[in-house]
Amino acid sequence: MARDYYGLLGVSKGASDSELKRAYRKLARELHPDVNPDEAAQARFTEIQLAYEVLSDPEKRRIVDLGGDPLEGAGAGGGGFSGAGFGGLGDVFEAFFGGGAGSRGPIGRVRPGSDSLLRMRLDLTECATGVTKQVAVDTAVLCDLCQGKGTHGNSVPKTCDTCKGHGEVQTVQRSLLGQVMTSRPCPVCGGVGEVIPDPCHRCGGDGRVQARREISVKIPAGVGDGMRVRLAAQGEVGPGGGPAGDLYVEVHEQPHEIFVRDGDDLHCTVSVPMFDAALGTSVTVDAIIDGPTELVIPPGTQPGSVTTLRGHGMPHLRSGVRGNLHAHIEVLVPTRLDGTDSELLRKLKEHRPRDVAEVKSSSGGAGANNGGLFSRLRETFSGR
Repeated sequence: MARDYYGLLGVSKGASDSELKRAYRKLARELHPDVNPDEAAQARFTEIQLAYEVLSDPEKRRIVDLGGDPLEGAGAGGGGFSGAGFGGLGDVFEAFFGGGAGSRGPIGRVRPGSDSLLRMRLDLTECATGVTKQVAVDTAVLCDLCQGKGTHGNSVPKTCDTCKGHGEVQTVQRSLLGQVMTSRPCPVCGGVGEVIPDPCHRCGGDGRVQARREISVKIPAGVGDGMRVRLAAQGEVGPGGGPAGDLYVEVHEQPHEIFVRDGDDLHCTVSVPMFDAALGTSVTVDAIIDGPTELVIPPGTQPGSVTTLRGHGMPHLRSGVRGNLHAHIEVLVPTRLDGTDSELLRKLKEHRPRDVAEVKSSSGGAGANNGGLFSRLRETFSGR
């Protein structure tokens, strides 16, 4: 019985050349072995290649339209394909996608190593000033016995007898079109194309072993939470002694007990007695980099006002320019007053009759003032 070439591509008998091409391209992209490794998909991929080769040839398509099969009898036994039956399939796929559909060859025993990731906790001071730390990393290193060759003594790798050095083995499956050949990595050599008869006694032929290494990590000033520092060629050594990958150190900045960070700026809360807020004063702030720094509180400072120390924040990672330190003022009202205190405040009130209580609307709503000022700052700049 003639094969349904139109059905394989999902098009009608009267489909134009452009419709055939679009249908083939769509199916080929879905079923190509590089995209879909399933064996059934590979068999289907071969079928649509053959269908498009037949229908894109005017003479072969004419035979199909007359109810015949241009490939009938092309192969031996069970409808199998001969070499002629598959002759143009690789060329057809290459015309569409720029590469052949055949074997990809051995992967090679010497390959680059993988990148590694190390998470490092730093406090705010270390992020501000930069720091160099020694860290222990468990990773793959070059086998010092075979120096990456993977062999023992004077032995050498030999061609794999199973795949004959191709790194792949082929299997034959039956399908609507007969027998379909698919390829998969060789189970003996793992796709390398070579085996080592007498492997290294230490690494087992891999050319590398697991070990703990001490690495010096230099963290630049100004790093922030989640940033990564790249250390070239400090990752895992590749199979067969291949070049090492990179090591990435990811910074995890720990919360500070006083300061909250917002980019290159720092925020803190300064509690000032009511009398000092009214009369003005100065307090000392222990800045992250600069140490004890004077902060001037001007007379008449109101609760929630902000006083800024410019250039006393974090350094920018690239330029080194310092951000600002913002002090959020919290005014402390005395809760316990003796007779003298009460009398003095009463006299002050009588002296300032214009200061009266006033009711205003609150945009914050109920519960807007829950928690301390510092807690609200931390929630604001940490995104909670």
